[in-house]
Amino acid sequence: MRAGGVTTVSPDTVVLDRDPDREGIALDAIALALLQYTPEVACADDFCLLLDVSASLTLFQGPLAICRRIRASIRTLGFTLKLGAAPTATGAWLLSRSFRDKSRPRQLQHPLRRRALTMKTLTLLLDRLSCPTLLSTQPYAEWLSGIGAYTLGDLRKLPRAGLLRRTAAQLLTELDRAYGLELDLFNWIQVPATFSARMETFDRIEHAEALMFGATRLILQLIGWLVAQQQAVSVFSLFLEHERGRYAIDPTRIEVGLAEPAWHEEHLIRLLQERLGRVELIAPVIAIRLEVQKVTAMLPPTLSLFPEPGGSPADWNRLMELLIARLGKSNVMTPACVDDYRPEICNTWVPATDRLSSKNESDNIVERPFWLLAKPIALLMRNDRPFYISPLKLVRGPERVEAGWWDNQMAARDYFVAQDSNACCYWIYLERTTEPRWFLHGLYA
Repeated sequence: MRAGGVTTVSPDTVVLDRDPDREGIALDAIALALLQYTPEVACADDFCLLLDVSASLTLFQGPLAICRRIRASIRTLGFTLKLGAAPTATGAWLLSRSFRDKSRPRQLQHPLRRRALTMKTLTLLLDRLSCPTLLSTQPYAEWLSGIGAYTLGDLRKLPRAGLLRRTAAQLLTELDRAYGLELDLFNWIQVPATFSARMETFDRIEHAEALMFGATRLILQLIGWLVAQQQAVSVFSLFLEHERGRYAIDPTRIEVGLAEPAWHEEHLIRLLQERLGRVELIAPVIAIRLEVQKVTAMLPPTLSLFPEPGGSPADWNRLMELLIARLGKSNVMTPACVDDYRPEICNTWVPATDRLSSKNESDNIVERPFWLLAKPIALLMRNDRPFYISPLKLVRGPERVEAGWWDNQMAARDYFVAQDSNACCYWIYLERTTEPRWFLHGLYA
């Protein structure tokens, strides 16, 4: 009907213009997200996607379980679907398009089923479908109804030669593919080499938490891309786009770094949710974009018979990533060794996500105290001996350190192990750059 006729019959009806470009973008997003279930995904007519999941049934614990997961993924993406499952692709497509023919008597109607696991069941279900379910029969719907061919089962009983003469070869081809008499061939979608997905918001968003719906949709597409590429993400960024044109504002970038590469939906969504909860928007958001900066090869699951006590290393890394997302990178630190002779720089704290080499390639391992003071304490001198609680006696040393000329922080020191009257040991040094003075730098257990 035209818009004027619709308004006359139903004044409250909202008429929307169809946008094929946006439909194509939505279909591509759905196809990319479904790659996590199988690498063989193809686009068909009538806004339909075909998935060959025969090799994934064991991994996802059977056809019923994988159907439930696909439904959940589509629902998370913000769409609804009619799902059909069958041994043949065309058969599954026809089952998904099946409907109750209300024109037929009620006693001749059968319960509506859209899943078949065997060819025998599929044949029974297809025979009950009305002829218009098969798109190639629609030009001949009046003629088929006139000769009493209401269902696909009735259509198969007609002589093939006469049917071919009065219809088209495409009709018989689709019919044979549905019943498994002819092979289905498809062009599976190609996965892009890099990942970048964008989505416009429905309105101007002023609170970062409200962006999680769109961000979740982008994460689902990322998961499908990672699984298809057999990769795991280490660093990805979410860009929050603001005003464009005359009053353009640079996008706000939210970078998420992972301690261990991951590809699990729940983990990535939780990390991004924690980060968005700490973001204060500088301007309303009109679109979001997700990009991947660093990926690594996907590691297989551990084959260890006895898991490590207290959780696996992956569990520990997920905890670190969650703390970093909640508290910030600069507030979750880990001890690390830096190649420098100065103790205060050699023993330092770095963000937990930074990977620094902890190997000591030197054969000369120096015994140093575990507890190093943040700032050395100047010691008093009594009877020409350094004093801290009691006079200190030098028991080992010196260890000479001369370094820092390259960054204008020259250190020229002689380190000693000193002992007080109670046999407590301290790590002290004699500063030689200026007037000689003694300092306490570390404590032994």
